[in-house]
Amino acid sequence: MAFVSGPRQCGKTTMAKSLLKQRGVGVYCNWDEVKFRRLWTKDPASVIPEISGNKKPLLILDELHKAKLWKRSLKGLYDTQNSYCDILVTGSARLNIYRKGSDSLMGRYYPFRLHPFSLSELLKNQYLVLPDHLINTLFSEPQFASKKMDKLLDNLYQFGPFPEPLFSANSQTLNLWRRNRVEKIIREDLRDLSRLPELSQIEMLTSLLPERAAQPLSIQSLSEDLEVAYTTVKRWLNYLSQLYYFFSLKPYVKSLPRAIKKENKLYLWDWSEIENAGARFENLIASHLLKYCDYLTDTGVGDFELRYLKNKDKQEIDFLILKNKKAWLPIEVKLTDEQPSSSWAKFMKNLNLSHGIQVVMNPGICKTHDYFGYKILVISAASFLKYLI
Repeated sequence: MAFVSGPRQCGKTTMAKSLLKQRGVGVYCNWDEVKFRRLWTKDPASVIPEISGNKKPLLILDELHKAKLWKRSLKGLYDTQNSYCDILVTGSARLNIYRKGSDSLMGRYYPFRLHPFSLSELLKNQYLVLPDHLINTLFSEPQFASKKMDKLLDNLYQFGPFPEPLFSANSQTLNLWRRNRVEKIIREDLRDLSRLPELSQIEMLTSLLPERAAQPLSIQSLSEDLEVAYTTVKRWLNYLSQLYYFFSLKPYVKSLPRAIKKENKLYLWDWSEIENAGARFENLIASHLLKYCDYLTDTGVGDFELRYLKNKDKQEIDFLILKNKKAWLPIEVKLTDEQPSSSWAKFMKNLNLSHGIQVVMNPGICKTHDYFGYKILVISAASFLKYLI
């Protein structure tokens, strides 16, 4: 089986139906359909599609995690029927940690994470470079982005990465879509996941998070603003993370003197909610880097993780990609500053790395600086992001 999770309205259903169309045989089932709910409740095996020709059918179960004891039923279905069809399960909650259902599915599925659109995907991944060649490509043969790429990136920055507002490229559509999405996450998904009664207070919490994007998250500060207990806010944030409203990055502390150890940085899946230009741009880069790391991990290329660097002296490098638990590629984000950040000299010697990347929003920038013996590439966002997934 394959479990595909991702934010609401990022394209999971469209992707699943596209795979079904390619396969040519199989069936799509959605938990929100009354007929499917009845069939699944009475006999899960009744939804297995019939074999046609030489192709193995594809059974798609969309939003199945909303069902009671869904893991137990799915485990039984897989153990008795897996030779008859392939099974694809999709959902807008993190399927691997969803608490409804007690039976383990370990060893029976591969987890995958579907992200919304990125620049490379809009370019049909024609420039995708895997990590073994990424640093060499960037420092030896980088190509300037075309005007088309700059325009696509500008649309992503303005309208966010989700298909409906991105392709409409209309501010009114964006405002309506955004309001509807947040309402559905809280009033539908969160209600199904947690049964929490304080939905109006959680809506207030979501209104406070955009102004805290791209910053270390202080739960204590949120607790004081909302006049709610620290543990309650922490629990609410955990639910919102599971439902893909935001993601957070941990600090990297190994071998770094005076490193910040506890505070995670917060980023939104829909960065169009962020008003501050610098924070929105950093969030856009964070989302692209996370998508690259998740893709490489989920497809078996290696174990990749995204962190950030900060010490108690308030020096910071925005991102650090770990490759198989080791520091691999540090990335700093600046809206307009094309000179290497003063933080490079502080962190590079402790990371034992020779290359770093500083991404700027200004188009047409690509210059390598020899900075205190380290190679720092200052590059335009579009010229850099096109090489990712």
